[in-house]
Amino acid sequence: MEIFQCLSYNLLLASMFIFVVSAIDPFSEALLSLKSELVDDYHSLNDWLLPSGGNAPGGEVYACSWSGITCNKNSTIVTGLDLSMKNLAGVITGKQFNVFTDLVNLNLSHNFFSGPLPVEIFNLTSLRSLAIRRNNFSGHFPRGISGVRNLGLFDAFSNSFSGPLPIEVSQLDNLKVLNLAGSYFKGPIPSEYGSFKSLEFLHLAGNLLSGNIPPELGNLKTVTHMEIGYNTYQGSIPWELGNMSELQYLDIAGANLSGPLPKQLSNLTKLQSVFLFRNQLTGLIPWELGRIMPLTDLDLSDNQISGPIPESFAELKNLRLLSLMYNEMNGTVPEGIAELPSLETLLIWNNFFSGSLPHSLGRNSKLKWVDVSTNNFIGSIPPDICSEGMLFKLILFSNQFSGSLSPSLSNCSSLVRLRLEDNSFSGEIPLKFSHLSGISYVDLSRNKFTGGIPADISQASKLEYFNISNNQGLGGIVPAETWSLPHLQNFSASSCSISGNIPPFQSCKSISVIELNMNNLSGTVPKSVSNCQLLERMHLANNNLSGHIPEELAILPVLGVLDLSHNSFNGPIPVRFGSSTSLLLLNVSFNDITGSIPSEKLFRSMGSSAFVGNPQLCGAPLRPCPGSIAILGSKGTGKLTWVLLLCAGVVIFIAASVLGIIYFQRGFKGQWKMVSFHGLPRFTANDVLRSFSSTESTETMQAPSASACKAVLPTGITVLVRKIEWEAKRMSVMSEFITRMGNARHKNLIRLLGFCYNKHLAYLLYDYLPNGNLAEKMRMKRDWASKYKIIVGIAKGLCFLHHDCYPAIPHGDLKSSNIVFDENMEPHLAELGFKYLVQLNKGSFPTASKKETGEFNNTIKEELYMDVYNFGEIIVEILTNGKLTDAGTSIHSKPREVLLREIYNENEADSKPSVQEEIKLVLEVAFLCTRSRTSDRPSMEDALKLLSGLKPQDNDRTSKAGGL
Repeated sequence: MEIFQCLSYNLLLASMFIFVVSAIDPFSEALLSLKSELVDDYHSLNDWLLPSGGNAPGGEVYACSWSGITCNKNSTIVTGLDLSMKNLAGVITGKQFNVFTDLVNLNLSHNFFSGPLPVEIFNLTSLRSLAIRRNNFSGHFPRGISGVRNLGLFDAFSNSFSGPLPIEVSQLDNLKVLNLAGSYFKGPIPSEYGSFKSLEFLHLAGNLLSGNIPPELGNLKTVTHMEIGYNTYQGSIPWELGNMSELQYLDIAGANLSGPLPKQLSNLTKLQSVFLFRNQLTGLIPWELGRIMPLTDLDLSDNQISGPIPESFAELKNLRLLSLMYNEMNGTVPEGIAELPSLETLLIWNNFFSGSLPHSLGRNSKLKWVDVSTNNFIGSIPPDICSEGMLFKLILFSNQFSGSLSPSLSNCSSLVRLRLEDNSFSGEIPLKFSHLSGISYVDLSRNKFTGGIPADISQASKLEYFNISNNQGLGGIVPAETWSLPHLQNFSASSCSISGNIPPFQSCKSISVIELNMNNLSGTVPKSVSNCQLLERMHLANNNLSGHIPEELAILPVLGVLDLSHNSFNGPIPVRFGSSTSLLLLNVSFNDITGSIPSEKLFRSMGSSAFVGNPQLCGAPLRPCPGSIAILGSKGTGKLTWVLLLCAGVVIFIAASVLGIIYFQRGFKGQWKMVSFHGLPRFTANDVLRSFSSTESTETMQAPSASACKAVLPTGITVLVRKIEWEAKRMSVMSEFITRMGNARHKNLIRLLGFCYNKHLAYLLYDYLPNGNLAEKMRMKRDWASKYKIIVGIAKGLCFLHHDCYPAIPHGDLKSSNIVFDENMEPHLAELGFKYLVQLNKGSFPTASKKETGEFNNTIKEELYMDVYNFGEIIVEILTNGKLTDAGTSIHSKPREVLLREIYNENEADSKPSVQEEIKLVLEVAFLCTRSRTSDRPSMEDALKLLSGLKPQDNDRTSKAGGL
């Protein structure tokens, strides 16, 4: 009976289900079928449910109450489907679309749909708007879109389509918006794209398009906005584009275009924005462009344009941005440029301009950013350049400016960045830092200033970088409260004739670089220097300092370079320097230092030049200390001493002879030697070899089975062991290079602790870091601050190798798998220099002995540039969570806005303007680092400076890159 009742109950439920299903309208049924195909991890379609019981009243469609569904007034027909920004994924088959014959709007944008675009969409003949942007639809674009005759908007921005652009879309007479940017379409732009009847917006940028730009595009009389850049075209800009009479926005940047600018572009009398940067355009700028009165933005930078700025530009009264930087232009800046009332940004750096800047520059404009660096300008800074109170970047370095600074700069409270280095400015520095509350970067070096450092520098509460070096007549003192600046990272004032004492370091929580060498400082180094826990470099050479070297310097945790040479320091070298894990150079030469040099190998590796000029100083690498010889007594026992020494010599000779016989009998192959660098306890070669296998004899020990393995040393320390084979004739030069790597110490480099070797093999011992590498963790979800920390850490490690090692050490194999993490997730560069060891063994890499010929330097230089390039690729890989690898070439073929939007999405930065700005600047560094011409790439110093400008960092360096 119970079984019968159960069966009856199930049959009743089934009949009720059949009734409900049969009552579903076809629209709701199709949408539920579509939902079943989708991956909805965020439950965005949770409200797509059937109501309990019965038909919808009056034949209404259930789905009309669901999210994303639009219906007619009677709720009987679905007219719109909007699934945008719902984090949906999956492959859409399209089998449901035959129901939606009256659908007007279909929006699938900002999801993760993949696979081919379903051709069934093109059966929706009532469609007027089709948006599929920011998905991963792939394959060749399907045929059939010409059947959607009423389509007015088609937005397919940022997908993965391949093959040629669809020609059929040109048959859509009502189409107003066509966006096919940011995919992998290849081949030429079809000439048929010049036949659109109603098109207003055309966006094809960031594909793999090639061939010539079709002159037929000039027939597009209705287009107001055209972006077709970030492709790789051949040829020049067609003069026929000058016939696009309604055009307001033109962007063909980064497109490999050559030839001159066509003067016919001046016929575009409604044009507001022109972006043609990063091409290979040549010739003069046509003066006729001055007739385009509505023009607000003109960017012709990074081309090969020559000649002067046309005088006719004085007529462009609406111009806000004029960017002509990185060209081959010359002549003077027309006075009329200063009369442009809307001008905000003037970027003309890295050209051959000369003469003076217009005297009235800034008086009539709303200037915010002026960069004229690296030209041949003379004269003074225009006195009213900040009269509107909006200027935040003034970059004038590497010119021939002279005279005194305008006092008006002191009232320029908006100023954030001031770079005047490498000119001939003179007179007192009129800056009143109490008025410059927002300034963060000041570089006045290599000028002729006098009158000392402004006493109120401590009022610049946001100052991070200050450089006044090489103003030899400056004089004055270091102001008392300088170190109290809360964000100060770099203070450079070398060769300035500064006198007085070094002020106490009562507060110096952020400073990493202090350069006060070649001055007239006296007194002692304050013991309060112990407060400078982030200090990395301190240069005090060539002064009149005296007293003992403070013990406090020896315990600073990240101090790498300390130069105290050519002073009057006395007393011993603090022994605690020997236990420093960060110290790379301690130069105390030409002082009155006494006693012995600490015995650690670290000091021997510095060379005698770091210790000479101290008559009472002894120990390696100088002469041995007297006490180390007089070990057998006083003068009274002198004869006995010599007898004993002679006997010992005989014994040593006999022992050496016996060992020599054994050596030649057994060969050198089995004889192992051990070299330990600072940080590895004194182990023997046998200790290391036994750690591979405790059962094997060290004489027959074979290499580990893999090229790298873990080993546990006798004290329990775990190390990573890397094996390399070498030829006997290469052993000397290779061991020399390994020693250089072992002495290269930085917190972002994995430490080489030592190496064990014989005639044919070497085992390199590194710190073992168990937290994995960047490649393994690339797709791990991280916040922006963590990614930024990793990028800057990598940059610091590379910068140290390139600029603080002498000679420079290229990494040689920089990639995400060679970046490992410590317990604090701090990045360390691994495998550095290993590629060159292999090449040295093959004899295919020039050795140090060839330095005189220049061959070594040129080879190293190219490898350093390759490191920079690889660094740029790693930045992109980190920004995209590993989705873009080896992207050095491809990122230049995509519009920056495409990349940025993708990266913003990856980093969840769509609603965070401050994070977006930082990401934008980091991506710009990646663009610079991956430029095709090696000479156009920044040095790692400059790259680090660009990155360190975003947030307070513990390292800052001077830079010669324009636009900073």
